[in-house]
Amino acid sequence: MRPIRPRLALLGAALLAAAPLSLATPATAASGGTTATPTVEEQRLDKAMPQEILRRSGFDDAAPDFARALAGVRSPAEAERLITREGRALWQRAVDRVQGRGPAGGDLSRDDDRPLYWARLGMTRALGQWQPGFPLPDARRAALLTTLERTSRGEDSLDLPAGKHIKRIVVTGFDPFQLDADVRRSNPSGAAALALDGTTIRTDNGPARVETAVFPVRWADFADGTVERTLLPAFRSGPRRVDAFMTVSQGRVGRFDVERTNGAWRGGYPDNANISRTETVPIPSGVPTPNPQPQWTTTTLPNEKIVTANTGPTPVYDHTEVTEIPVGATTPVVRPNGPTPGSTARAGGGGDYLSNEIAYRATLLRDAVALKAPGGHLHTPVLQFGPGNTNPTTGQITDPDFVHNREAITAQVRSILTVVATTTPQD
Repeated sequence: MRPIRPRLALLGAALLAAAPLSLATPATAASGGTTATPTVEEQRLDKAMPQEILRRSGFDDAAPDFARALAGVRSPAEAERLITREGRALWQRAVDRVQGRGPAGGDLSRDDDRPLYWARLGMTRALGQWQPGFPLPDARRAALLTTLERTSRGEDSLDLPAGKHIKRIVVTGFDPFQLDADVRRSNPSGAAALALDGTTIRTDNGPARVETAVFPVRWADFADGTVERTLLPAFRSGPRRVDAFMTVSQGRVGRFDVERTNGAWRGGYPDNANISRTETVPIPSGVPTPNPQPQWTTTTLPNEKIVTANTGPTPVYDHTEVTEIPVGATTPVVRPNGPTPGSTARAGGGGDYLSNEIAYRATLLRDAVALKAPGGHLHTPVLQFGPGNTNPTTGQITDPDFVHNREAITAQVRSILTVVATTTPQD
């Protein structure tokens, strides 16, 4: 994701990743009482277009079925088991739909990432409003919500295979965002993640297994460590250690960018909860991390090979620009070729929003655990509706150009990932 900056003339802010971490309550957790007030994200669910997306994909049954199942739960332990099962089932259902397995459930194109997003919100709202017949403290409800969020995003199921003759690759995407401007929006990085999850890429030097997850567009979840909690098991030494990783988000119009440098700064653009954060990227306690915290991290993706490969019709750039405060200065300046020594970050190549932040967190964790693997961030083009369907109030939830554009972006992400897999040494 990139923040909207007039200088870039973006059509949208871009996104558009051993022991478990101890995480604080996520942004959507109940704040008190026996039930939760619907969140900002959950309140958007009642609009006509999200309901149409759910109906035309067959995912309109997810939240009602989940609520009925919750009504039969008799203990917190039983709730944990149910929520884990149902969250994982929703993730797998979305993956299966995008990858062509099982019924489509409606006439909405299979490549669509939005049914997962809106169905999850229906389930989180049902959990927040659930009134069980036994005591359920707010902290326990919040923990159950965390379970639902993680399982329904693929965050707890990066099932990387062991073995010396297969490469292991992790890819991450994001939820749709900027929904107050246009509630119809899809995120091509999330669609690509669903299309790639559990797939195998064949290369001349061996197969590569791809596992994916989709992250929320919320500052608080990142501060609470959702990225590190997801990636750390795959980054640690062992037979299932990742051989390459790529965080993906939506970026600029008409181009892909491999971001060279990531900055330790949050620029404050509002997230999906309509919350802003302007600060140094906070690192949660209990996470392996360099000390002192660096201002910059750098990609280890094979940028030159990606840029020069024939991956598809949209141009791919090795993007090196950053915004920094130089040593001894107080005013930010743009540097086209990366930061100068000792400077303070104000925007990485991927901006100062959550796409920059997931790239920063992932590469910082890579360095902290001495992971010697290609890894970094890819920005996709902005996903656009067809020329006759641009009005968010009167437009349709989909059109042929919209579907074609999303499918083309996913195909090129797969091609770029194939370059990464091919250039990654066989274990």
